[in-house]
Amino acid sequence: MPCLVTMSQKEFHRLEAVLKVRDDRLSVSNAARLLSISRSHMHRLLAAYDRDGEDGLVSKKRGRPSNRRYPEAFRNAVLDIVREHYHDFGPTLACEKLAERHRIGLSKETLRQWMTQAGLWTSRRERKKRLHQPRNRRECFGELVQIDGSHHWWFEDRGPKCALLVFIDDATGKLLHLRFARSENTFDYFHATKAYLKEWRKPLAFYSDKHGIFRTTHASDLDRTSGFTQFGRALAELNIDIICANSPQAKGRVERANLTLQDRLVKELRLHDISTIEAANAFVPGFMADFNQRFGKGPRNPKDLHRLLAAHENLDGAMCRKEMRKLSQTLTLRYDKVLFILEPTDVARRLAGEKVIVCDYPDGRLEVMHDGITLPYRTFDKLRSVQRSDVVENKRLDEVLAFVSEMQSGRALQRSQHGPRRPGQTNHMFALPDGSQSNGYQKRGRKPRTDYMNDPAVIARRAQAKARMKATE
Repeated sequence: MPCLVTMSQKEFHRLEAVLKVRDDRLSVSNAARLLSISRSHMHRLLAAYDRDGEDGLVSKKRGRPSNRRYPEAFRNAVLDIVREHYHDFGPTLACEKLAERHRIGLSKETLRQWMTQAGLWTSRRERKKRLHQPRNRRECFGELVQIDGSHHWWFEDRGPKCALLVFIDDATGKLLHLRFARSENTFDYFHATKAYLKEWRKPLAFYSDKHGIFRTTHASDLDRTSGFTQFGRALAELNIDIICANSPQAKGRVERANLTLQDRLVKELRLHDISTIEAANAFVPGFMADFNQRFGKGPRNPKDLHRLLAAHENLDGAMCRKEMRKLSQTLTLRYDKVLFILEPTDVARRLAGEKVIVCDYPDGRLEVMHDGITLPYRTFDKLRSVQRSDVVENKRLDEVLAFVSEMQSGRALQRSQHGPRRPGQTNHMFALPDGSQSNGYQKRGRKPRTDYMNDPAVIARRAQAKARMKATE
């Protein structure tokens, strides 16, 4: 019964030479010379062919593990180390760290094969680039609005690095709103979205990336059922959907607009000598009008899908940070390490032990509400530094207050780690003043350094001293 014999090129050449020798077309000496082997080895090949046929010329080590291979236990131990400490390392760097930190000498190619077989590494040849085919524009204006933040040196060396919040319509490619901010934060997005909605009304949906402002991977500890971020909750209250793209290419409209703005807008700001965020925000409306006239396109469907706010929708009440707090029996609650003491009104007394909503607005206002009713309050902030009193007759008391003030000025004061970051919020109550400055301390700085070697008075005194020395001698 015929069978398939797998041979290498070298073994196939040997088979050809052996067949020629057996057919008397080639001598043994010439065959050995042709294969670059000895005459005795050629006789061994002939004997193997006569005994086993073509299988006699195939290497017996094929398909069997090498005699010089590492033990299986050693291989598993190395892979366990790589999984624990270097799971995202490449084979070359992982090999270096194994030698430096674990005293394990290993070839990088051997480690590459082990990591590939274990699924810890994929070769570049096997890594195929994902294809991102173009997507047609939406048909109607206001159907889909792409939003993104672009961090860039917008003022070049004239000002700090900041972020530009961009709102662009997918159907027309027109810029609908621009806002400069210190960073990409929730309060600045509240400001920008509120201004956008006042000017253009509500779109069907916003299209964004997977930034933590727009999407959360888990629900908060206070509300494990919604899974909304504060920005997503605000849009849900206004009946606006938000869609998160899986890749930057999916929201290519706003990504390409960012590149154009990083070229054109930077140069326009330079020509107008603008170096502050406030001045830039005042300049962008005129820039947007010129940009849209140059690069904007008409929609395929002239229908505008922007919607009016419903009667029950409150734009100001939605665009804020909202958190639930339980009111104590003494009508107090804590928010961002500040104690809020509600005024004992008839409504507040009935809410003891109930949950209320703390509304933290972008403009710095803060309200405590229940069923749409605002509850008056006063605050006590334990992180505020104690102000030093005027000098009194009791000197001991003044020394104690001075010591307390000094201790407080050097203390690292910070708000709750779970509280909001507030670079986009103005005039809020959570700012921490410098205790040393609040107590009247003024930093004096360094005294100007005097060049004594070139001071005329010093030179004159030095000359007088040398004269006295000579007179003494």
